[in-house]
Amino acid sequence: MMQLLTSFLEIDPHSDFTIHNLPYGIFSEVPNGHKRIGVAIGEWVLDLALLESEGLLNIDGNINCFNQPTLNKFIESGKHNWKNVRKMLQSLLSIDNPILRDNHDLISQALLKRDSITLHLPIHIPGYTDFYSSKEHATNVGTMFRDPKNALLPNWSELPVGYNGRASSVVVSGTNIVRPSGQIKLPNVDRPIFSATRKLDFELETAFVVGKSTELGQPISIDNAWDHIFGMVLLNDWSARDIQQWEYVPLGPFNAKTFASAISPWVVTMEALEPFKVKGPEQDPKPLDYLQENIANSYDIHLSVEVQSPQSQSTDVICQTNFKYMYWSMAQQLTHHTIAGCNVQVGDLMGSGTISGSKIDSYGSLLELTWNTTKPITLSNGENRGFLEDGDRVIMKGYCEKDGIRIGFGQVENTILAAHTFNFDKKEVEQYETV
Repeated sequence: MMQLLTSFLEIDPHSDFTIHNLPYGIFSEVPNGHKRIGVAIGEWVLDLALLESEGLLNIDGNINCFNQPTLNKFIESGKHNWKNVRKMLQSLLSIDNPILRDNHDLISQALLKRDSITLHLPIHIPGYTDFYSSKEHATNVGTMFRDPKNALLPNWSELPVGYNGRASSVVVSGTNIVRPSGQIKLPNVDRPIFSATRKLDFELETAFVVGKSTELGQPISIDNAWDHIFGMVLLNDWSARDIQQWEYVPLGPFNAKTFASAISPWVVTMEALEPFKVKGPEQDPKPLDYLQENIANSYDIHLSVEVQSPQSQSTDVICQTNFKYMYWSMAQQLTHHTIAGCNVQVGDLMGSGTISGSKIDSYGSLLELTWNTTKPITLSNGENRGFLEDGDRVIMKGYCEKDGIRIGFGQVENTILAAHTFNFDKKEVEQYETV
């Protein structure tokens, strides 16, 4: 049974951002204003830079950690400080502590309504990696495009399959997504065409943020891997399925995945998620020694996807699943990522891969939900979807709940804009490149 904490702030018990959570983000009071670190609490954002300047948050070494445009410096300060700051914040926000509760002048400055501020990408991301760790998702895709009897390739059950992506196009929730263009190979045509994707898809994922750097050649053991993980975000790893199907052989995803990956603005810490640990699925065959874990190594995180058509006033929930179905754990992913000596850096982002369950409505992509358009879904306003259309808004949410305590991620949401039009006249290309 978890200890129930109470804040002096009035917080809806169904809020994602209770005193048990306190996720970190980057905010400014106006879109191009001064960026600094805050935590979400109820309907507010607590300004940690101000609390630090008032001497209410003490970091070992007295370094300026919170008046920063990203979380990286705070994360670099180490796990000891992560835990201490969390305890200090829970104490300051407690109903029994008068230091902040009774200082009305400070409260009026330090607490800002979340709907009145601008949220930014929370971390500087040196590197991005995406895994492929849902057995249900990998089986569905393998069944769709290969022999159903051999849906999983032989290596899938032996190691966390993944690829190194790019970090430059990781964006924060609220960023509009321009429909990508690329080469598409149509059936019964000899050569590909250049076109905007006709099969734009979301991928319901989470991602973890690396919290401790390593040196080149230094692997992370499975026993130490959790010490290198700071927290988690929601991730929509956007995908152009038709571009991907043509280009991915032999080296894997390229332009079909480079145009955007969107994350939620609040980083939920592993300390906040600790009470929601569960045992992951049984792994058969038993992993090689360097990947073996004998602990609860997954999390009971409820996940959902909503789609809103531009012709509708409401959203439709089209997917509900859970992170606990993931076959490979975050520690196993990180250990395997470094086993050959790859160094990791604070702020590196590691995507889980699409998260699907065993039921049709728990599939984490439209590719699966509509079985590649052969079984379109019908929205509440009567419209059908095989893949996403221009103007569609996609919203992903996630939360944990146990013993009356809720820890949420907020949401990652994006709206799709029409593709750019290209005229490959040299003059036009030069004009486009100067924009």
